[in-house]
Amino acid sequence: MSAKDKRSRDILGSKFEQCVGKEGIEWIMNLPDVPMKLPPHLELHRTRVECKADAPIHTDTIQYSGAYASMGVDNSLQLDYFRNNFKIEVIDLGEDDIEFDMIGIDPALANAFRRTLIAEVPTMAIEKVLVANNTSIIQDEVLAHRLGLVPIHVDPRLFEYSDEDTPNEKNTIVFRLHARCERGKPRLTVTSKALTWLPNGSEFPLVSDKSVPNSKPKTYTSFSCSQDALPEFSKNPIGPKDSDIIIARLCPGQEIELEAHAVKGMGKTHAKWSPVATAWYRMLPEVVLLEEIEDELAEELKSKCPVDVFDIEDIANGKKRATVTRPRSCTLCRECIRGEAWEKRVSLRRVKNHFIFKIESTGALPPEVLFTEAIKILEDKCERLIAELS
Repeated sequence: MSAKDKRSRDILGSKFEQCVGKEGIEWIMNLPDVPMKLPPHLELHRTRVECKADAPIHTDTIQYSGAYASMGVDNSLQLDYFRNNFKIEVIDLGEDDIEFDMIGIDPALANAFRRTLIAEVPTMAIEKVLVANNTSIIQDEVLAHRLGLVPIHVDPRLFEYSDEDTPNEKNTIVFRLHARCERGKPRLTVTSKALTWLPNGSEFPLVSDKSVPNSKPKTYTSFSCSQDALPEFSKNPIGPKDSDIIIARLCPGQEIELEAHAVKGMGKTHAKWSPVATAWYRMLPEVVLLEEIEDELAEELKSKCPVDVFDIEDIANGKKRATVTRPRSCTLCRECIRGEAWEKRVSLRRVKNHFIFKIESTGALPPEVLFTEAIKILEDKCERLIAELS
């Protein structure tokens, strides 16, 4: 071998060692004759975020299919692999909230579900307020804004978007509020319970033709069919989700009389149409003890954690050992790795493809239904994109 070839081989060898490290080279040299996998330390970098005392590292997700081609590992996204490994596990389900795990999914998709839930799943909310009388200290604009934020307990899928159309029973819900605090009595608290559903539409007169005797005055909204006669509303009357939401407080002699018209909309137009109080996710925490932590150190480690992630178990000869019993509760406050040498004893990690998802509904739809609606919306977007590309 010429000196030039030997020098080229040495340069390539040093570059390869810089990429995979000495551990990687030793691991590759000892591989049996089977399909190749990543060495443990690179697999750790690919699948975990390591949380150090100062900042997390390896936070990126590697999407490039040829990232590990030199090692014979295909990093491309495969649909069959995704189907076989993707899982959703429901941890807790309540009336208005749900917590579940999404396993085997990319962070971009998890964030797409979150954004869709907040901004694109429609609900019904009060959009127009007709004020006949308001002598309270709350201005009309502020009162209308407060009414718009009252969650309405009705399935938005039963309604259509108004789109400036004539209000009817399929795109508008009308509520009436009339409250008065009599003189000589204590102050009156007006709550959402005072909102009365008007299934026949508005009761406020708009125009009255005096030239025609016994003519009925027109109203702002008149429905051709009473909403309470519809089967979907006959057993489930429309109303606010909670009856104790404070709208205003009236002093003696003050009065509020108004009508509120609710229409269908989405959170990206205004937050009052957002169906969730919050929708958020976090990567699954992983706490690993890098060495045996016993006796006084075990007691110290347990006392460091504010959420009781660690526990102490008795072992032989009266000794005690620290164990990780509740890693899911870890908030990554990093107290357990602060101080001398603790970062060498405990490793805090996040699993990159395992997300703990939490949805809190405002009450229009159950939380599990909200998530399925978000999936349908995202699916429709994908189908439209494919149709436009083809």
